Amino acid sequence: MTTTMPTGSNGQQPAVPTSVFVTGAGGFIGRAIMARYQALGCDVRGMDLNADESANIVAGDITNPSGWAEHAKGCELFIHTAAIVSLAAQWPAYRKVTVEGTRQAIDVAVAAGAKRFVHFSSIAAMGYDYPDGADETCPVVIGNEYLYGVAKGASEHVTLAAHAAGEIDVTIIRPGDVYGPGSRAWLIEPLKMARSGQLVLPDNGQGVFTPVYIEDLLDGIMLAAGLEEGRGQIFILWGGEAVSCKEFFSHHWHWAGRKGAPHSLPLKAALALTTGVWKVNQMLKRHDEVTPDTMLMFSRKGAYSIEKAQRLLGYQPKVNFAEGMRQSELWLRACGELEGKA
Repeated sequence: MTTTMPTGSNGQQPAVPTSVFVTGAGGFIGRAIMARYQALGCDVRGMDLNADESANIVAGDITNPSGWAEHAKGCELFIHTAAIVSLAAQWPAYRKVTVEGTRQAIDVAVAAGAKRFVHFSSIAAMGYDYPDGADETCPVVIGNEYLYGVAKGASEHVTLAAHAAGEIDVTIIRPGDVYGPGSRAWLIEPLKMARSGQLVLPDNGQGVFTPVYIEDLLDGIMLAAGLEEGRGQIFILWGGEAVSCKEFFSHHWHWAGRKGAPHSLPLKAALALTTGVWKVNQMLKRHDEVTPDTMLMFSRKGAYSIEKAQRLLGYQPKVNFAEGMRQSELWLRACGELEGKA
C-alpha cells in the first residue's frame, strides 16, 4: 500500500487532507480510496447501503442523508462515488440516485464544512459514439439510450452548477474502465460469464476498451482532489493504453479454461438479442447486465485523451496493461476465483 501522496510528473504534490469522507465506500473504488487515505494517516469515514464498522462505514441511502450526514461532519475532503453502477437500470432510478443523489451529497458536503467535493462521473458521460481522442470538451450524451451515461452527464451539471454558484469547490473525475484486485465489474463478473459461455462481444470484439489499473486511478484522484489546478475541472483518467475488447476479455475466457476467443455476433444481432433478454429480465424483475447498452459500450471505436490531466496534474499511469492483468490474475487466484498458480 502506497503511504505517500503521489507526485506529478512536474513535481506537483498535494497536501495530505486531515479528514476524508467517501460515499459508496463499500464499492470497489470507494474501498480503494479509503484504504489509500487511511495509509496516509487521514481520518477516513464513509457511507454505503450496508454498514462496515471495521472500516468506519455507516449504512445510509444517498437520497436520504438524514441517517448518515452527521458522520461526514468536519470532513475536509468529500469524495462522492455513490451511484447506480449498472447499464440495466431504468431512468427513474438513475435520476433519483445518480442525479438527485449527487445534489444531496453536495448539500451534506457543504454543511459538513468540506473544502473540496470530488464527484465521480464516467467516460460513459460522453456516450459510446465519440471521436477517437475525445477530451473533456467532448459533448455529453443525451437521449433515450445509454442512460447510464446520460445520468452521469446530468450529475456533472449538478456538480458544476454548485461550483459556479460558489457553494463549494468541485472536481469531476471521469475514470476509464477501472480494473484490478477487487474489481467485480471487470474481473469477477466477466469470469463468471466466460465460465457459463455467455460472454458475447459485438463485431468480433473489435470495440475499444480503455483500462485503468486501480492504483493508477487512485494516483490521479489524489492529485486532482488535492491540487489547486483541480478546482472546477473535469479530468479523464485512464491508463492511456487502449486494447480491443477481444484482447481484454480473452484473459477471462482463458482463465475459465476455454480455448480461442469469446463468442461474437454482429452488432445489429447482438443489440436485438440483448434487447429481448433485457425486456424479459425487466418483466421478471431479474437483474442482469446483458443489455443493449452493454453491447454499445463494447462497440466503442476510439480512446480518450489524458493530455489535460498530464498537463495540469502531472498524471502519469505507471502500470501497463500486461502487468495489470498479471496482478489481477494473482488476486483472482488468491481469493479462490481461480485454482492453481499463475
